Amino acid sequence: MPLFRPLALEGVVEILPDKFGDERGFFSETYNQKVFIENGIDAVFVQDNQSFSADKGVLRGLHFQRPPFAQDKLVRVVSGRVFDVVVDIRSNSPTFRKWISIEISSEKWNQVFIPKGFAHGFLTLDENTLFLYKVSALYSKYHDCTVKFDDPSLGISWPFNRSQLIMSEKDAVALPLSEVETGF
Repeated sequence: MPLFRPLALEGVVEILPDKFGDERGFFSETYNQKVFIENGIDAVFVQDNQSFSADKGVLRGLHFQRPPFAQDKLVRVVSGRVFDVVVDIRSNSPTFRKWISIEISSEKWNQVFIPKGFAHGFLTLDENTLFLYKVSALYSKYHDCTVKFDDPSLGISWPFNRSQLIMSEKDAVALPLSEVETGF
C-alpha cells in the first residue's frame, strides 16, 4: 500500500508508491483512484503531461491556472531529480505566500499531489530529467499564469544562482505574486 504523507501546506501530499522488483526490473502502481480517494484525494485527472529537460538547472514555473480551469496536479519524476516548489496563492489562506520544497526523484520514487490554489515549479538537479504530471483540468492558454520564481515576497531558496538557470522567456519575465490576478 502506498504511503501518503501530508506536507506543511494543507492539501499538499507526498506519495510513496510501492515498487516491486526482481531480476527483470520492477513494477509500480503509481496511481489508483480508489486508493487515492481512501486517502483523501478525490481529484479526477483529465490530462497527462510530461516534460524532458536535457540539462541540469532548467527551471519551469511557478505555474498555475486560474478558475474555472484551476488544476489539481499529481507530479513525479521518471528519470533524474528535481527541486520541486509549491506556493500557496489562496489569498484568504493562513499559509498564503508560504512555500515548501521537496526533492522528487526516480531514485526516491516519490510523487506529490498539489491541489488547486497553489503555484508549482521545479528545477532540474540532473541532466536528462523526465517529469510527468496528471492534471484535473484541461490546459487553457487564457487561464494559464506564471508567478516570478524569485519574487522577493516569497523568498524561495532555490539551490542554483539565477545566472546558472535555464528557463523560458515566459518564466524569465513573470510578474511577482502581488501583480498576478490568481482568482483564488
